[in-house]
Amino acid sequence: MIIKLKRVYEQPENDDGFRVLVDRLWPRGISKEKAKLDLWLKDIAPSTELRKWFGHETDKWKEFQKRYIGELEQNLEAVNILRDKARTDTVSLIYAARDEEHNEAIVIRDLLMNNK
Repeated sequence: MIIKLKRVYEQPENDDGFRVLVDRLWPRGISKEKAKLDLWLKDIAPSTELRKWFGHETDKWKEFQKRYIGELEQNLEAVNILRDKARTDTVSLIYAARDEEHNEAIVIRDLLMNNK
């Protein structure tokens, strides 16, 4: 299972495999053509309430992960779409957050990798 993480603002590459946007909101300044997505899976993104609460404040990261995993466990349909695709193809989780160490794509990747 190969799961990559990429910011939507990075240049798409041939080895990205299946490119999935995991944000609820469309990223600013990016056209659909430039994003080169195979799927926009809005439903897997953190709820609006959780996203606003977190606000990318790193001191809330541990609690964000716990709450977000709880949301993902209630949304197995979206998780299984990614899990099934990752079993047969490279999957790149595409996100817009500036913080490359504290974002929802990391939580999704870790969940998928730990529950193959």
